[in-house]
Amino acid sequence: MHEILLAEPRGFCAGVDRAIEIVERALEKFGAPIYVRHEIVHNTFVVNDLKAKGAIFIEELADVPPGATLVFSAHGVSKAVQQEAEDRGFSIFDATCPLVSKVHVEVAKLAKEGYEFIMIGHKGHPEVEGTMGQLDHGIHLVEDVADVQRVQPAQSDKLAVVTQTTLSTDDAAEITAAVRARFPKIREPKQQDICYATQNRQDAVKLMSRQVDVLIVVGSPTSSNSNRLAELARKLGVPAYMVDDPSELRAEWLEGKARVGLTAGASAPEILVQQVIDRIRSHGAVAVRRMDGITETVKFPLPKGLKL
Repeated sequence: MHEILLAEPRGFCAGVDRAIEIVERALEKFGAPIYVRHEIVHNTFVVNDLKAKGAIFIEELADVPPGATLVFSAHGVSKAVQQEAEDRGFSIFDATCPLVSKVHVEVAKLAKEGYEFIMIGHKGHPEVEGTMGQLDHGIHLVEDVADVQRVQPAQSDKLAVVTQTTLSTDDAAEITAAVRARFPKIREPKQQDICYATQNRQDAVKLMSRQVDVLIVVGSPTSSNSNRLAELARKLGVPAYMVDDPSELRAEWLEGKARVGLTAGASAPEILVQQVIDRIRSHGAVAVRRMDGITETVKFPLPKGLKL
């Protein structure tokens, strides 16, 4: 093995940066503990780092004491969770990624016009629960092409499609085509819901797959977009492995591999990438080369009340 090829772009996206900063600023401004509903982003290192600083992660709002400061995770929440948090009188900061909020706004707007929705996404993922929970009825989840044939909306005259922001762009396109074939009048978003960061990281893996013998993805098992990167490489014929921590890297993955590709999901911090590089170097890599790739410049503003 002689070279590590680093994907560009990789790692944190603007929504993740913003979500972590919201928790850190809330801790600075109001002191510990700050309660966070669900993992702020799906990364073990980030969550443990924030726990050490005084964040407490909960799933049920009943576990948050009255008057506490509560942060909603980057994945977004349902209307019911939002309402319950308000009813309980918490001081709330919403770290929902603005690109997820955009989908919520679209769903609310079209629902007022009498639309029902087909949502493409993964059952049980918090983003899907949050988006589907914007309405109390009329939003139907499909996970694959087979689901599209089974779904039964009440009517097909006013039907719109939305997707989870962290899907495989190729899978989503295939499922959307099946939706369009079954419901030709379906309304699609002007710009696809899959976010720029998901798209860019997948595009980088597509380019990289032609140049590497194995791909290592830094990301947690719960991270949808990280899982999609490993899946994509495998589809393109490259063995791919996910590591949540450098200690998970196995020597046998690298044996006989001249060039190792390395990328990171949108919720994985660069410090882990650097630690994984050190680990791969200890197995014999002598050079690190960065791919040419898109430079991301997206920045999202923080919520009011958190400016220091």
